[in-house]
Amino acid sequence: MTTKISAALILFLILLLAGSLTAQQNPDNSIPDAPSATRPLPPPSPRPGADNGSQPDASTGESSSVNSNSSDIPRSDSDSSVPPPPPMPPIKTVPAGSVPKDADTGETIYTIKGYSTLVLVPVTVTDRDGRMIGGLRPDDFYVLEGGKRQTLKFFTSDPYALSAAVIFDTGMPDVGLKKVQDTLSALQGAFSQFDEVAIYSYSSTVSQIEDFTTAGQPLTAALNEVKSFKGENNGPPVVSGPLGPGGPIINGNQVDVPAPPVYTPPREAHVLNDAILRAARDLSKRDPTRRRIIFIISDGRELNSTASYKDTLKVLQTQNITVYALGVEGAAIPIYDRLQRIHLPKTTKLLGYSDILPKYVTATGGGTVLGEMTQASIERAYNEAIGSARNRYTLGYSPRAGIGGYREIEVRVKLPNVKVYAKAGYYPLPTPQ
Repeated sequence: MTTKISAALILFLILLLAGSLTAQQNPDNSIPDAPSATRPLPPPSPRPGADNGSQPDASTGESSSVNSNSSDIPRSDSDSSVPPPPPMPPIKTVPAGSVPKDADTGETIYTIKGYSTLVLVPVTVTDRDGRMIGGLRPDDFYVLEGGKRQTLKFFTSDPYALSAAVIFDTGMPDVGLKKVQDTLSALQGAFSQFDEVAIYSYSSTVSQIEDFTTAGQPLTAALNEVKSFKGENNGPPVVSGPLGPGGPIINGNQVDVPAPPVYTPPREAHVLNDAILRAARDLSKRDPTRRRIIFIISDGRELNSTASYKDTLKVLQTQNITVYALGVEGAAIPIYDRLQRIHLPKTTKLLGYSDILPKYVTATGGGTVLGEMTQASIERAYNEAIGSARNRYTLGYSPRAGIGGYREIEVRVKLPNVKVYAKAGYYPLPTPQ
C-alpha cells in the first residue's frame, strides 16, 4: 500500500514539473514586454473604428494615404457597439514663405504696407469761436496740391505724442517775463508723460537750457532755471551822467580819471529767427513718428538775427514742423495783427520787425498767435496750444513725381462757417534709395 502511494506521488511530481517546463517554453503573447533600452517600441496599432482612408497632411495641406489591414486587429463584441470618432477636419496652412519669421525668436512678424513718399498734413478745424470741431471723416476733407486734388491714402484723428521745443524770449520787458514765469507750472502740466520737451531761451544769443526729456524732474529743473532770468528794463541804456558807467562827474569832468572813458552800449538784438532755426534743426533729429512742434513765448520782436526768415521757414516746411506762439506784452494787444503790417523803413534797422512771428505760425499751420495779457489767460493758452497740436486730423497722400521746388497745399472742408488751419506748403525730401 505504501509502495503504491509513493509511486503515485512521484508520478504527480513528474507531471507538475513537466507542466512548469512547458509554460516557460511557451510564454503568453498577450502580455506586452517591458520597454527595452536596446530594442525600439513597435509602432502603435490603429484604433478600432478609425478612418483608414486618406487624411490631410497638416504640414502641406495635401492628403496622404495611411494603409492598414483591419482584418489583423482582433475585435470584441463590446467594441462593435462603440461608434467610431468623427474624422479630423481638413487643415489649411499658409503657403510657405508668405509670413516672415524673426530669425532669433521664431515669432511671426507682420508688416504694414506704407508709402515712402507719403506727405502728411496735420489739420485743425474750428468754428467761428475758435472751438475745435471733432468727428469729421475722410470724405469731409480734400487736399489740393498745386491746384490739383489729391487722393487721400491716410487719415486719422488719433492724438499724437509730441516732440516739442519751447522757446522763451528773455529779451522782452521784465514785467512781461515775470508774468510768464508765474505760469510755468501750468505749462509743464500741459504736456503728457509720452511727450518729450526741450527748453531754449534767446535774447541777443540762443541757449539750450535742457535737451529733449520727458515730463519729470529734469523738465522741472529747467523751468525753475527760467524763473531766475531777468528781462530788459524799460527805457534806453544809460551811457553818461551821474548814473552812467564812468563814475561821478563834477563840472562836466570825470573825477580822478585822466581821460574820459568811451562807453559803447551793447548792441540790442532779439534773434527770433536764430532761435527758431536752432530748435528746428534739433527737432529734425527726433523720431519722425512724433508730431514736431515749436512753441514760442515772446513779444514778437525780431532784430539782428544771422538767419533769414526765408531760410528758416524752408527748414520748418521741409521737416514738417509746426510753430505755435503765445504773444505777450506788445504782441498781446488787440490790434497787434493790424500793427504788424505797418513798416517804417527808417526805424526797421533800429527796432527790427514785429510781423515775423505771425508769419511762421500761419505758414506752418499753427493757427494764430495767441495774445494774452493776464496770468489766467496765459495758462489757458498753454492748454489750447498744446491740445491743438496733439489732437489734429492727419491727412496723407502720395504727391506727384518729381524732386525739388516748393509745393503749395490747400486743405478744404465740406462744412460751412469753419476755419481750417494747415501748412501752406512743403519742400519734398529726396526719395530714399
